[in-house]
Amino acid sequence: MRILVVEDDEDLALEIKFALENDHYQTELAFDGDQGRELALVEEYDLVILDIMLPGISGVDILKEMRREEIITPVLFLTSKNKLEDRVTGLDAGADDYLTKPFATPELLARVRSLLRRMAETKSSILSVDDLELDTRTRQVTRNKQLLNLTAKEYGILELLMYNKNRILPRLSIAEHIWGNNLDLFNMTNFVDVHIKNLRKKIDGDRERKLIQTFRGIGYSIMEQT
Repeated sequence: MRILVVEDDEDLALEIKFALENDHYQTELAFDGDQGRELALVEEYDLVILDIMLPGISGVDILKEMRREEIITPVLFLTSKNKLEDRVTGLDAGADDYLTKPFATPELLARVRSLLRRMAETKSSILSVDDLELDTRTRQVTRNKQLLNLTAKEYGILELLMYNKNRILPRLSIAEHIWGNNLDLFNMTNFVDVHIKNLRKKIDGDRERKLIQTFRGIGYSIMEQT
């Protein structure tokens, strides 16, 4: 499970990161609204913990943009404010839950578990783009009902692209998601390009409809045909 924490109080952000990683969640931090917005809109997370008051763009504006982009990732708002109108503003913007500072770590972790459990219960295991289907439970991939044999890295890249279908993902974002701390920045572009080339052979091949698209100098996307 990947969780993004957007919090400008660095000490608090590090405390949250420690608590989440101690509970075996992969956690990334952003310390201002602009960085948080970029990560929330480009990367794939299972949950976003978002402070309302941030330098740059506010947490509410980040969430509104996420929902406009149809990103349904659950969002837990953090705020030092305790006014009813602030809670209502956050929930109306699309937040899934709300926690007022200061808070106890066990309560934060309970809220996180609840949101993740709720999301898992509502999210289908089948991702689809046209006649391409990926089952996140069985890790089987088919196109036009024909089973495709993918490597673990190919599957990981395809799953990321399908979760973000019709959105362009930069090469670096793909590489960071797949290779994590083992990422070699020097060879990153080549690694991604090679795996995308192999994916294309298996998914698109000689088919008339090509699903994986290249955006030169930017990255890749998997696009539904219109």
